[in-house]
Amino acid sequence: MELTGSQIVIECLKEQGVDTVFGYPGGSILNIYDELYKHSHEITHILTSHEQGASHAADGYARVTGKVGVCFATSGPGATNLVTGIATAYMDSVPMVAITANVGVNLLGRDSFQEVDIAGVTMPITKHNYIVKDVNKLAATIRKAFRIAQSGRPGPVLVDITKDVTAAKAEYEYVAPQPIHRYTEDITEKDILQAIDMIEKSKKPFIFIGGGTVISEAHEELREFVDKVNAPVADTLMGKGAFDGTDSLYTGMVGMHGTKASNLGITECDLLITIGARFSDRVTGNAKEFAKRAKILHIDVDPAEINKNVKAHHSIIGDVKEVLSRLNEKLEAKDHGSWIEHVNELKAKFPLKYNQDMLTGPYVIEKLYEITAGEAIISTEVGQHQMWAAQYYKYTKPRTLITSGGLGTMGYGLGACIGAKVGMPDKPVINIAGDGCFRMNMNEIATATRYNIPIVQIVLNNHALGMVRQWQTLFYGKRYSHTNLNDKVDFVKVAEAMGAKAFRITKKEEVESVLKEALSLNEPVVIDCIIDSDDKVWPMVAPGAALKDVFTEEDMKKD
Repeated sequence: MELTGSQIVIECLKEQGVDTVFGYPGGSILNIYDELYKHSHEITHILTSHEQGASHAADGYARVTGKVGVCFATSGPGATNLVTGIATAYMDSVPMVAITANVGVNLLGRDSFQEVDIAGVTMPITKHNYIVKDVNKLAATIRKAFRIAQSGRPGPVLVDITKDVTAAKAEYEYVAPQPIHRYTEDITEKDILQAIDMIEKSKKPFIFIGGGTVISEAHEELREFVDKVNAPVADTLMGKGAFDGTDSLYTGMVGMHGTKASNLGITECDLLITIGARFSDRVTGNAKEFAKRAKILHIDVDPAEINKNVKAHHSIIGDVKEVLSRLNEKLEAKDHGSWIEHVNELKAKFPLKYNQDMLTGPYVIEKLYEITAGEAIISTEVGQHQMWAAQYYKYTKPRTLITSGGLGTMGYGLGACIGAKVGMPDKPVINIAGDGCFRMNMNEIATATRYNIPIVQIVLNNHALGMVRQWQTLFYGKRYSHTNLNDKVDFVKVAEAMGAKAFRITKKEEVESVLKEALSLNEPVVIDCIIDSDDKVWPMVAPGAALKDVFTEEDMKKD
């Protein structure tokens, strides 16, 4: 049948099973929005307060559901406002399709009103992108975009469509999406056997998991693998929930704000089995000193990650779920009791600690974990609160921590929280922010109230850019250059003005009752928690230092 380009866009979204789009209309994309209006009973559109909020919401939706998140924006500034969200999704391997509309073909390259080469702008931060200038190629391009976004290592794809294409007509026929197969082409029997040989010879193995383990839905295979290897397990920020954070073999996060048990355990191990992680600088510290005593076995779907940051002694390239399944078939159960006992001693000797005498971020997060029984989805912004959320909320299931790991995007969490709640409406979804991050995109509270999306927004308000201030305290002689936020902004009044219920907490005794009420209201809630500006995230590895040099506040006092 003959359809307009706009009709083809909507039909292709329906083909792909898209039920929700996050976006913001404008002149160039009006034809698509007009068609979307006619299909509002099939595809829900969430109008965000800003295009960046739309991209983050699509990202959050994708992370919790495993499906492709979709966002719309118009040409020029509408499209460029998606860029930070696209880059965030790219760094964390999130499947997303961003659809933008550009000026007509005859206006391209003429500095026309609201014209930007968004395909050129986003080339370094997408798996692939397209500009569609021929309506006859539109359907095939959208289908390819969804396939690329989901296959192998997932990521964002941008499709830019000129306005005249959205109005032109072409033949359209329904095409059912083909299944996305797990990447297994490079997994060889030889590689599997060599990995098993390394495990057989190891006396002190350590398992280190990253976000790829979550993305591949490999948590069950990982559980079996850990039990067979009989080794301690640590994770990255992106790997949280792939392995049960309450398990006795779990040692906590690795890296700059990882636990001492994880950082010292990796330093002492003789085999580091790295699964779906990319050896980020925030994880390794000084890469030359990272796991120097160990042979490194690296399992990852992306061959570009092998030997990129840390040299591996052996690697297996392929989907993590499939690799672990094949290893489990051949691996016999091991016993590393004395090694595990040693690591457990490290855990006992160096537990996470915080000041129990006052209201702190860790206290709020521990109470949140207790009240939700660990069953909530937690999104975060970026900074101290993000690290506390990683340290003090225990994640037992994958896709329950939604955070910007690779790009470290302040302003990410609230939009992502909205997208996550839309994707998982039956789960409590809470965004944990600092005041610096919250003020960046707090306009999205208006989005939550417009649609009555019952999220809970916790602001750990220290009246500072807390993580930057922490660095200034430790490494810059307490020169607090533009990090104090002692202004007159009242987050409770702001939230109420946007239609949300709001509370302020100033002491520990108020935390439990406020959290319980907020979670029971089934409406958007903002909680402003006033904490000390000099609270810090411990432990810490100084920038460029080795993991073995991890230190705490107590260590600093000794020095």
